[in-house]
Amino acid sequence: MATTVSSVAEVCARAREASRGLARTDTATKNAALLAIAAALRERAAEILSANEHDLRAGEESGAPPAQRVVGEALLDRLRLDEQRIEGMAQAVEAVAALGDPVGEVIDGHRLANGLDVRKVRVPLGVIAVVYEARPNVTIDAAALCVKSGNAIVLRGSSTAAHSNAVLSSIAAEAAVEAGLPDGCIGLVAGGGRQELAELATQDGTIDLLIPRGGEGLKAALKEVASVPVIYAASGNCHIYVDDSADVEQAERIVLNAKTQRPGVCNAVETVLVHRRTAPAILDALLPALAEAGVTVRGDEATLQSAEGLAKVFAESDDPEIVALAQTIRDAVEPATDEDWDTEYLAMTVAVAVVDSVEQAIEHIARHGSGHSEAIVTKDTAGARAFQLGVDAACVYVNASTRFTDGGEFGMGAEIGNSTQKLHARGPIGLRELCTFKYLVEGAGHVRA
Repeated sequence: MATTVSSVAEVCARAREASRGLARTDTATKNAALLAIAAALRERAAEILSANEHDLRAGEESGAPPAQRVVGEALLDRLRLDEQRIEGMAQAVEAVAALGDPVGEVIDGHRLANGLDVRKVRVPLGVIAVVYEARPNVTIDAAALCVKSGNAIVLRGSSTAAHSNAVLSSIAAEAAVEAGLPDGCIGLVAGGGRQELAELATQDGTIDLLIPRGGEGLKAALKEVASVPVIYAASGNCHIYVDDSADVEQAERIVLNAKTQRPGVCNAVETVLVHRRTAPAILDALLPALAEAGVTVRGDEATLQSAEGLAKVFAESDDPEIVALAQTIRDAVEPATDEDWDTEYLAMTVAVAVVDSVEQAIEHIARHGSGHSEAIVTKDTAGARAFQLGVDAACVYVNASTRFTDGGEFGMGAEIGNSTQKLHARGPIGLRELCTFKYLVEGAGHVRA
C-alpha cells in the first residue's frame, strides 16, 4: 500500500476519511494494529537499516572530516538507527498498546436539577499532522500514539531522513490496515520543500491539529503561514541550578548525565548555574569532569577564574596525568558571550555561570529559558519549593536530570513532542493530549421552558 501521494491535499483528504472510521474503532482492534506494527518493525529491520544507511551517507561526505560534513554529529546521532533503536521503537509501540484507551473516558458526569444526565467524554481530535526534523523514530512514535487515541495522522519528516521515514511509514501503514484499521489512517507527505510545508499548514478543512517538532527555524516558518491550530513542540534551552546546599557528587552526576548522556536532544542541559557560596567546591569537581568528558564550557568571569585557578594547581602536581588535566581544562573552558545564555547547543557544549541566590537563578531562567525543562540540585526544602513555584516551565525537577522529560519515561509509552505552550497541552504530548472532549447529554423528552 502506498503511503505517499503527489498531492498534500489528497493525502490529507484520505486521512480525514479514515479518521471517521478510526474514531469508532474499538480498543482491541487498535491494539492489534499496534502489535502488528511492532512485529513488522522487527521483521523488516534489515529494510529499515538499509534505508537509514542511505540517509546517513547523504548526510555526510564519505571520508570527510567532521568540519566538512553536510550535517553535524548531533544531527547524525538523531538520524542514525541501529538494531537496538529499532527494538526500542517496537517496544515503545507495545507500551502504547498496553496503555488504557483514552477514547470514551468519562472526564466528568452529573445529573442536572431538571433530570438531564451530562457526561464529559474524551474523544479523538480527528486528523493530526506532525512535522519533524531528523529523528526517524518520531515516525513510529507519532503513528502509534495517534492510532491508540483514534486519530488519523499525516507525517512530514525532513529531507535528511527521507528514505528512513518512507520505509517506516509504509511498514506502519501496511501493518495497521492489514489489522483492520481504515486505509489512509497513516499517511506521509515528502519531497515538496517549503511550499509543501506551507500547504500542509493551511489544510483548514482536513487538519485538526499540527504539531511541529524541530528547531526555532521550523517554528518561525510555520508561524508565518499556519492557519490550522498548532502546538509547538519547541526547543529546549534547559538549565540546572546547583544551590549552595547541594551535594557535590550528586550535582556532578546529574549535570554530566543531563549534558553528555545524549547531547543532541531537547531535554539535554544547556546552561548550568552555580550558587556563589558553593561554586569553589562544585566547579572544582564539575570543570575537570566536563573537560574529561569532552564538553566545551562557555563560562562567565567567575567560572573562568575558577578554571584557571584549578589548572594552575593541577599544573604544579608531580603526577603527569594531573598535569595533563590542567591543559585539558584550559582547552575546554572558553569565555561566554551574551548569545551563549540563549543558545540551545544540541552538542557537547554547556554554558556555566555563578549566581548569588535561587532568586537570581530563577530570574536568569526567566530571561533565557525556553519553558521546557529546568532543574535544581539542593538539600534545602525551602529553596526547592521556591524554585518549583518560581520557574515557569513545562517540567521542573528537584535533584534529578532534565533528561527524564520524555513521554516514555513519564509512563506515556511514547510522545509526539514536548509542548512549551500552556494551552491544551504542556510537556510530553501523549495519548490524552491528542484528544479533546464532547458533552453527551441524555434526557427523557426534555424541552426547555
